Amino acid sequence: MTDAPDLSALIKSYDVRGIVGDTLTAPVARAIGAAFADAIVLPEGGTTVAIGHDMRDSGPWLADAVAEGLTRRGVDVVRIGLCSTDGLYHASGALDLPGVMITASHNPAEYNGMKMCRSRARAVGENSGLADVRETAARYLVEEPPAAETPGTESTRDMIGEYGAFLRSLVPLDGIRPLKVVVDAANAMAGYTVPAVLGTEAGLPGLPLEIIPLYFELDGTFPNHEANPLDSSTLVDLQAAVREHGADIGLAFDGDADRCFVIDERGEVVTPSTITCLVGLRETARELASGGQPTVIHNLISSRAVREQLAAAGATPVRSRVGHSFIKAEMARLNAIFGGEHSGHFYFRDFWYADSGMIAAMHVLAALGTQDRPLSEMLTAHDPYVASGEINSKVDSVPAALARVKEAFVTDDVYSDEFDGLTVEHWPAPGEGERWWFNVRPSNTEPLLRLNSEADGQELMERMRDRVLAVIRQG
Repeated sequence: MTDAPDLSALIKSYDVRGIVGDTLTAPVARAIGAAFADAIVLPEGGTTVAIGHDMRDSGPWLADAVAEGLTRRGVDVVRIGLCSTDGLYHASGALDLPGVMITASHNPAEYNGMKMCRSRARAVGENSGLADVRETAARYLVEEPPAAETPGTESTRDMIGEYGAFLRSLVPLDGIRPLKVVVDAANAMAGYTVPAVLGTEAGLPGLPLEIIPLYFELDGTFPNHEANPLDSSTLVDLQAAVREHGADIGLAFDGDADRCFVIDERGEVVTPSTITCLVGLRETARELASGGQPTVIHNLISSRAVREQLAAAGATPVRSRVGHSFIKAEMARLNAIFGGEHSGHFYFRDFWYADSGMIAAMHVLAALGTQDRPLSEMLTAHDPYVASGEINSKVDSVPAALARVKEAFVTDDVYSDEFDGLTVEHWPAPGEGERWWFNVRPSNTEPLLRLNSEADGQELMERMRDRVLAVIRQG
């Protein structure tokens, strides 16, 4: 038998990402479909898989290939067609089916990929089945997947209306004050989901929202800008439009619309930590009102304000490593009501512990629309500290650079841990000294260290940021 190919550059720790026609072809997608059946679906007693795809031109034929692999192994397929990733998670949860979403999220136009889940949107990652999918798919690229005695069948189901109605049931918006909302869809999936969920295109009643669309035309070549709101350059058009139209709020979604970034009425970017505070407090209040004991997950580079404010409100904040597989695992383990990440991913217990940019956006609209203050004023209390944002540094040796930082900053008067990289924290009571913290994490794939720092004041943050960077980059 010919040696099986190495698919580690294609099937990564959390998902599949590759260049269409190069590393990601129809035969590869077919092998992955068959491997998903054999490694995940059939061993767990599954018989049917939901498949959706985003707006990239390669999405339909890649979905065809995945479906071919699944049906060859005797698994039925429900094709839900064009959808956001959280739309696929909704299908997985509502239909109690494993799912495959064909998407490359925020990656450039030449890419596509897949996100996989078990039934009820449970994650499939490196340590929860994806390594087995990778190994099996590699084998099926050199030997034909065995044909089941009875091949699977295919059916189609349009779920956009059900998706919109379900999200509205989680966050009702019909009673809010009128709001003017600019949405930048980046020619990606929010151009399909926003009119359905926040508008009337899926047959739902109108809401008191005036939606001003930017780049709603679906176009997987991304002719206006990449669908990556973590890159501040992609937010410039939205910021200008919010100011031009005198809008109450701006919303930016990534390619598969599972992440959301918020712009206030001044055109300023609202940090995901601030949104984590806002939504976490809303979900905490709701859980307490029903007699529950709320737990909220946040990754370790979220603002310190997140844990302070949630704890003060009666929640139990729990720190997670960076990465959606870690936060999803903690969400399920602790039955957490909500989880937030610095990257704009927000997770909801009532959405099968999965992430949804749309639900997060709806929470912000609901909070804004049930009081009279502008967004910036409403959020001031949730953003008391100053953060550096993530700063990458190339280094000759990651272990040596980490050792330098540890030697320079880990002293008797600080807290430190190595839960995920190195975190160092000096945060006394107010008035008892300088308050700052930083985290330095290595990249999984490159000789990089990623610095995130925060302090109680701009000057102090800049000073500590520069001190840490000097140590990282010395030599």
